[in-house]
Amino acid sequence: MSTFPWLKGHGTENDFVLLPDPDGSVHGDLDASVVRFLCDRHAGLGADGVLRVIEGSKQSYVEDGGDWFMDYRNADGSIAEMCGNGVRVFARYLAEAGLTGDKPVRVGTRAGVKEVFLNDDGTITVDMGEPVLPAAAGVVVEANGHQWSALHVDMGNPHAVAFVDSLDEPGNLCDQPGWSPATAFPDGVNIEFVIRKGPNEVAMRVHERGAGETRSCGTGTCAVAVASARAARQTLPVTYRVGVLGGAVTVTWREDNHLELTGPAVLHARGEFDRAWLPA
Repeated sequence: MSTFPWLKGHGTENDFVLLPDPDGSVHGDLDASVVRFLCDRHAGLGADGVLRVIEGSKQSYVEDGGDWFMDYRNADGSIAEMCGNGVRVFARYLAEAGLTGDKPVRVGTRAGVKEVFLNDDGTITVDMGEPVLPAAAGVVVEANGHQWSALHVDMGNPHAVAFVDSLDEPGNLCDQPGWSPATAFPDGVNIEFVIRKGPNEVAMRVHERGAGETRSCGTGTCAVAVASARAARQTLPVTYRVGVLGGAVTVTWREDNHLELTGPAVLHARGEFDRAWLPA
């Protein structure tokens, strides 16, 4: 096949290239150099990551691939476990392609199967599962000459959440902020900087490992809601509105300890890519 199809979509401006590959035969193991090229905002299509769409029974990455498996890669070509904005965009594609039924969609990820619900108002809700709060304490993050204590929250991928006085304090988040101890995040970490805006409302900026600063981070908004509720000593259930550079989402921490993420997801471009244009 000399060409392959692609689509572009975003959830609160966290944008992705989608690669339909139902039986996993179009892209093989999806070479990291191809991902980097597609995500390049000058030479490629431009995106924060790539979502490959594979039938759950046709993938070989996890034991349970769900109805459809989201093979997610960061913009630098590295593999990521989960993406809360990406899974909504993934579900939007499935719905518009007629690949979903009336029931919730079971989307397989490297962080387990996520149930996704398409709402009547056009938003999409994802059961993000339970947060994990590793016992290790004393995590400190550093950016722009400042240091802050941070809470380690695992949403299938690692997060460090720090409360700041102003979202300008961390400075340029294109570069990876530092953290200590170095052993806290051996595979890297997503770092969120948060301010409170009112009762159950916060705003954040984020550096995503493998992508730099992004306009939004779905798993990051969940980690921020957890950290905010804990800091306020709130009981469950509790709902937070989380503002990001690309808009806002709603996160509900349910009584059963699961987190629900609700927000928009749109597709805005599609085309065919000639393999001759890929890097040698």
